Order: sequence, then structure tokens, then C-alpha cells
Amino acid sequence: MAEFIGQSNATAVRLEPTDDARALLPHLDRIALVEVAFPKFRDGRGFSAGRILREAGYTGELRAQGDVLIDQLPLMRRCGFDSFVPDVPLDETALARALDRYPDVYQKAADGRPPVWALRHG
Repeated sequence: MAEFIGQSNATAVRLEPTDDARALLPHLDRIALVEVAFPKFRDGRGFSAGRILREAGYTGELRAQGDVLIDQLPLMRRCGFDSFVPDVPLDETALARALDRYPDVYQKAADGRPPVWALRHG
């Protein structure tokens, strides 16, 4: 990430788990792609990076790359990820089921979906 910040013409950056996504906030207007590394499925720091960027107004492509499991994709989408490059190919049918399984959510997130309590009580 340090290489990106030092370049004036770069439009894509890769975040490793140890990188602080907040360092990119002054540069969001010139970034077309942020790829967030998920080296192990149990490392959740990438979820936070995605949410930080989306809540700060990042509108470009936010890609999860690495040990991305099918049951994590709905949560990644809620954190603002819109593309995925898993190390192991995912079954398209299972992916569709995972993304459509729960029509309602219980808390606000970067995806802007209203929580079920707000739908019920306005």
C-alpha cells in the first residue's frame, strides 16, 4: 500500500491484513479498485477494511481476494464488497442460494439495506 500512496497515477491498490484502510481515505477520489487480501478465512480484518472504505464514501470496485468461503459472501456484500476472487472456485448454484438466503437483516451496514426493525416500525 505504501507504494500506491507514493504514486500519483496509480488507480488500484491491494490491502494486506496488516494495512490500515484509513490511510487510503485522502486518495479515494482517484482509486478505481481496492483489492483486499483474505489470506485465511478466519482473519476478519478485511471485513473492517471494506466497511471503513465504503462508509468513507468509496464508490469504486471493492474486491475480496484469497481464502473466501461461500458462507462469508453475504457478510462481505454487507461490508461493501462487490467482487470476489476466491482461491478455490465457487459453485454458482450454491453462491446464488447463499446470497439470496436471508431477505432481511438485523443491523445497519455499508450496503445500506434497512434493518428489519426499521421496516416493521418505520
